[in-house]
Amino acid sequence: MIRQTTRPATGLCTLPMYMGFLMSEPKHANCTRLAEVSNISHDSVNRFLLREKYEPHDLFVESAKELHLTGGILSVDDTTLDKPYSHHMALVGYFWSGKHHKVVKGISLITMYYTDRDGVHLPVNYRIYDHSENKTKNDYFQDMLEELLLWGLEPAMVTGDSWYSCVKNLRRIKNHSMGLMFGVESNRLVSLEKGTWQQVQSLDIPANGMFVYLRDFGRVKIFRTQLKDQLRHYIVYLPETSQLDAYQEDDFKIAHDAHWYIEQYHRAIKQLCHIEHFQVRGKIPISNHIFSALCGYVYLQKVCAIQFLSSLYQMQRALFKEVVAEFIERFVVGKNYLNPQFKRAVNA
Repeated sequence: MIRQTTRPATGLCTLPMYMGFLMSEPKHANCTRLAEVSNISHDSVNRFLLREKYEPHDLFVESAKELHLTGGILSVDDTTLDKPYSHHMALVGYFWSGKHHKVVKGISLITMYYTDRDGVHLPVNYRIYDHSENKTKNDYFQDMLEELLLWGLEPAMVTGDSWYSCVKNLRRIKNHSMGLMFGVESNRLVSLEKGTWQQVQSLDIPANGMFVYLRDFGRVKIFRTQLKDQLRHYIVYLPETSQLDAYQEDDFKIAHDAHWYIEQYHRAIKQLCHIEHFQVRGKIPISNHIFSALCGYVYLQKVCAIQFLSSLYQMQRALFKEVVAEFIERFVVGKNYLNPQFKRAVNA
């Protein structure tokens, strides 16, 4: 899977095995537990995480099989993998967490997520923030965007939140003749008249948006949304002036909904793929674990589409349905908790 090898793999632990474990283990996603359930040694799992060197392009190759690579919406965002009790672990730092609404200790994962014209959506590129590389998240974004274009992706629009809406990023997208929809902070300066600048929060923005000039960028259309009690502002740019003139509230909602998929993806990789749960310390095994979790998410999306499941969570819930029902019936309702078979199952 993923890459062609020059000779058959001899390792007992493989990527499909590790992916399957991450997707199915309900609680203890660690090397020892995989060794128990697969009847292999703990060292076999460790060697798998140490010997491989998976790259973001490997993830793109897997996702590209399911996607139309032209005309979709490409989104960027990051999430923090909580590691509050980690010591001497590579790639761990202090990052802002939208979940905790404060700076926390963990690993920052930056993802480029693509939604094609048919609504199929998958991650296509990623970076694990590494302080030793002396790069910002915006640097990573620009690197990933250039890679995707080189690999053959041709998005019609790029979306992101206010963290990635610096002028340098916006100009990079504009230079590639792509549209964009990015969040902007409420104090971002725009102009209705040449030479007069004001903050976007002071504008009276209609539902269909308002044309303004964004400082150091150019003409855009600005929209306002409200999430709970918080106002949010988004700018939209399209390479064709006529397209931007015709851009309305319904068009904005389509792009906004597509961008929301990356938020759902962040929840799923944590809740269904155990991306936060590992006990290795080195940079290579951590990177291979994260790659395996992302591949697990891609696999879940494929299964969900093939079996017409309503959500990614439906398949995992079904895994333990019969086991739980049998346990209740045989050992609780039937009061067989002293049954030797039950003792052997617990002690196994």
